[in-house]
Formats: sequence, C-alpha cells, structure tokens
Amino acid sequence: MRSHLKGNHKNHFGCPVQGTINVLSGKWKVLLVWHLGFGARRFAELRDLLPGVSEKVLAGQLQQLEADGVLKRTSKATVPPQVTYSLSAAGGQLIPMMTEMCHWGTRHLGIPPNLPMIRRAKSRFKKRRAA
Repeated sequence: MRSHLKGNHKNHFGCPVQGTINVLSGKWKVLLVWHLGFGARRFAELRDLLPGVSEKVLAGQLQQLEADGVLKRTSKATVPPQVTYSLSAAGGQLIPMMTEMCHWGTRHLGIPPNLPMIRRAKSRFKKRRAA
C-alpha cells in the first residue's frame, strides 16, 4: 500500500500507529495541529502560542507537517507576504483523536482542559450522558 503522504519516509514497520506517530513526532507538532484545529493562524500567532519555540524550529516543523499533508500553507501576494497555516482535510481528521487524548489526560492525569473548545465539548458530553 502506498502512502498518501509525501514527506515522511521514516520506517513505520507496517504499523499505521507508528506511521501516525512518525508524522506527529517533533517537539511542537502535536501542539501545532491542536492549535490549528481551532482555526487558521499566521506564523507569529503560532509562535506566540508556543512559548520557547525558536522561529527556525517552528518553520521546520510547519514545513514537515505541510510535506506530510497535515496542513496547508496559503500565501497572499501582499507586501509583506501574508502567510496563513490551516489544517488540511487529513489534518482535521486528527482532531477527534487529539480531543480524546485531552479527555484522557483530564481523567487519568488530572490536567483540566484550558482551551474553550474542550470546555464546550466537555459540557455537551456531560449533558448527553445526563439525558
């Protein structure tokens, strides 16, 4: 079976879980995908959301995620050029899995969610379970 992804050629040993981990491996990649799940962002916005990331590392991880088909880079021909990053359809499919990871971390590690989308989702889930 051929990969739909262009950039990540790490060995996955025939395991789709390992292939997915390969795509998301990198200190900032999971958080980049997570933040882009809330909507398109510009480079400076992403940099500000990830305290401690260098611009060089951020640019490299964004390029890798783009090469792997997880995000789209859109550039407007303005002065200066306006570059926006957003999730591709494939990248968007990672968000439900990450939402479940967030819920798991809350339940098992006691880390409360601090992003509005998760608080809303948690509230809706509690209402459904109560009904």
